[in-house]
Amino acid sequence: QVQLVESGGGLVQPGGSLRLSCAASGFTLDDYAIVWFRQAPWKAREGVACISSTGGSAVYEDSVKGRFTISRDNAKNMVYLQMNALNPEDAAVYYCAADLIRSNCPVGYDYWGQGTQVTVSS
Repeated sequence: QVQLVESGGGLVQPGGSLRLSCAASGFTLDDYAIVWFRQAPWKAREGVACISSTGGSAVYEDSVKGRFTISRDNAKNMVYLQMNALNPEDAAVYYCAADLIRSNCPVGYDYWGQGTQVTVSS
């Protein structure tokens, strides 16, 4: 069955960095765009970054542009989110998601994993 497993979250000080990973299984990752979204308490779900199936194009939410980088390694069935210059507003549970329909962004959030918690605090 379709599985997306996020990892790499943790506690980081403001200005710090984290690299999130998303392990995909149960489908052919090469065929689909993948999105990272986040959910913070009392806030709406927010798409952060999306990458096309080939990795040739990516789009970012305005608040993370220049700080976050999404990438993928289809040979390893992995998608990554490098997060730099983190601030407290970035704290949330981060999820990777796919709709298994589109190869280009944007994509729907039809399948996602358990998420990984990112906490930004001094």
